[in-house]
Amino acid sequence: MNFATRFLLRAALAAALACVAAGGRVCLAQEKSKGAAGPGGRWSRLEETVARLLREGEVPGAAVAVVRGGRVEWHKGFGVKNAETKEPVDDATVFEAASLSKPVFAYAVLKLVDQGKLDLDAPLSKYLPTPYVENDERLNLITARIVLSHRTGFPNWRPEGQPLKIHFTPGERFSYSGEGFVYLQKVVERVTGEPLDAFVRRTVFAPLGMHRSSYVWRDEYESAKAYAHDEAGQVAGRNKPQQANAAASLNTTAEDYARFVAAVISGEGLKAATAREMLRPQVWVDEGCRANCINREGVPKPSKTVAWGLGWGLQLTPDGETFWHWGDNGNTKAYVVASKKRRTALVFFANGANGLSVVHEIVAEVFGGEQPALALLDYERYDSPSRLLLRQVLAKGPAVLADYRDPKGAALTEAEVNRLGYRLLARKKFEEAVEVFKTNVGRFPASANVYDSLGEAYLKAGERELAAANYRKASELDPKNANASAMLKRLETKVGEDVLAAYEGEYEAPFGVLRVWREGARLFGQVAGTPKVELLPESETQFFATGQNTLVVFVRSEAGEVTHLLLRGGGNETRAKKIK
Repeated sequence: MNFATRFLLRAALAAALACVAAGGRVCLAQEKSKGAAGPGGRWSRLEETVARLLREGEVPGAAVAVVRGGRVEWHKGFGVKNAETKEPVDDATVFEAASLSKPVFAYAVLKLVDQGKLDLDAPLSKYLPTPYVENDERLNLITARIVLSHRTGFPNWRPEGQPLKIHFTPGERFSYSGEGFVYLQKVVERVTGEPLDAFVRRTVFAPLGMHRSSYVWRDEYESAKAYAHDEAGQVAGRNKPQQANAAASLNTTAEDYARFVAAVISGEGLKAATAREMLRPQVWVDEGCRANCINREGVPKPSKTVAWGLGWGLQLTPDGETFWHWGDNGNTKAYVVASKKRRTALVFFANGANGLSVVHEIVAEVFGGEQPALALLDYERYDSPSRLLLRQVLAKGPAVLADYRDPKGAALTEAEVNRLGYRLLARKKFEEAVEVFKTNVGRFPASANVYDSLGEAYLKAGERELAAANYRKASELDPKNANASAMLKRLETKVGEDVLAAYEGEYEAPFGVLRVWREGARLFGQVAGTPKVELLPESETQFFATGQNTLVVFVRSEAGEVTHLLLRGGGNETRAKKIK
């Protein structure tokens, strides 16, 4: 064996050992860069993995992008935009970024800081003429730094119809809050004199070549944007944000977002010190606390591996520090993880409620190693015992529950059975869902939650009296069960059929035409292509859309004619004009 051969063998062995030490599958990206990912091309193994996971996880469509060497090296669409039309996802397909909106906004804010137009540590109250929260001096402690690291004391979103409150001293600890970002958005819009989308388009989207990205709806999205899908893979409409929301309304493509992440990796557009501050731990996240942690009981236990910087989550692993974020708008999901040291990132968007059930294996293909952030988020995997049981119940009926044991021989927990019931509800398997929830009531008769869930199943099955009885039992077992109390009150509220008849018709909303109709003393609503929803009365003008966490408010003119309705939810209000 000559010297050259021995040298090459030693080099190959050293590289292989380095890959194993770094977590095994991290070497995949290196193999792909050499064209060694298989006969189908450089990225064939990752493509096969994503396609398989979408099938097995019941995710209609997704888009993936990979950054390597600090630049966007690969991106691809998978599956369909719409499960009914079967139109395929391509590289230009627009997805909801959901909470991945926050890091982009944070980056834009830090550019303002670099320009001296916003002080990272000055009270935000000095920038607005009227108090954002009334009668609470703690508002003066909230700064841009505290907002971007989720330490405001605000809830994630304010309770519907109630004023925003500060729940603990700002800066004291971590508690994820979209409301904080909306507060900072108001400050930025006043400082710049521009609407949020115009400001971010000028300072972020245009410089980085993110030409398909926007915080508000654009006409070209009508053909480009993917539809959302529920857990059963059924079309669930599309959000068409008319007002920008810094925390949640970004629409973008995987390639566009990967361009942004590449800029963060390189520090492009920010002063060096500011770029470092963005990815420096500002606060450690409490273990088991991923969102809306304002009411956690006991002494918080800080994580040793997951922290928050300015707009980004951070995780410490044996392979080094990475930054990450997730997005969850219910029926759309997103995830990004990136390493500044390795100059590598993965961007993932999905148009289905099950999107994050498959992300673990996709991240493993590109990054390998430990992922504390995914453990913190704790989304149920597509191949969990509960999901596998769902397939058995759909095939053989609820009777399989009687003797079911998971692969380790354990019976399903209360929460696992409940999830199974809700998955059946999503598939409109109402009778099966009722039987599953009844099984849980029999196993856990002291749990208010199981009666609450059974009440919801009966309501969706059209059994209002049985629904009310179970909500009443849930309230008796736990008087603090706000959902059971609210639903019981709605079921007991009566509105005259003549009033309901006045609300019948069609209403033009930004996301489509909403049809409202009456069936006896019950009111229903439906947008084309989505399931019908019962509207339960809270008063003669306000109705709760079951399963949507949305309040529907009917508005009359001075003459008494119904002119439009308002949809309120998630901190937003949408107007829909009556057209028929």
